[in-house]
Amino acid sequence: MPLIQALEPHQFPTLIALAQAIWQPTYGAILSEKQLQFMFDATYTHAALQAQITDGQQFFLLYNDENEAIGYAAWSYWHFGGARQAKLNKIYLHPNAQDKGLGLFLLQKIEEKVAQETDALQLCVNRYNKALRFYERAGYRIIAEADFPFGDYLMNDFVLQKELV
Repeated sequence: MPLIQALEPHQFPTLIALAQAIWQPTYGAILSEKQLQFMFDATYTHAALQAQITDGQQFFLLYNDENEAIGYAAWSYWHFGGARQAKLNKIYLHPNAQDKGLGLFLLQKIEEKVAQETDALQLCVNRYNKALRFYERAGYRIIAEADFPFGDYLMNDFVLQKELV
């Protein structure tokens, strides 16, 4: 049975190594190498991870039965119009761990956690990312199309949402 654990600062090197193994296969066909490296460098350093946690992101690491880290996710909360909202900021699995139901397992655990505090979960996914089909099968629906600036680049995303009640 996979193990999910809250990320601790001493595990940052594990998460960074995992991200290095995941990002190229995930984004190599849809982002330039320069954009991919810029985004990775801005997101996956000790300082960047600490800043994300300080800003309120909550992280999980997913381990397989051999106690190897095989995935991670992060989500956060904010208030809009007086209501508490939740956003899935990232969810990734090592390519060798994909297509085994582990992504859905991790996503459902986050949904259970988020459902204790709000009634919906939103996320953004690149319009060309094959993960869009994963989210749609998991019950998410596209509610908007948006381009978000990230440094000198634009994130060409769909915004998806799932009601958790």
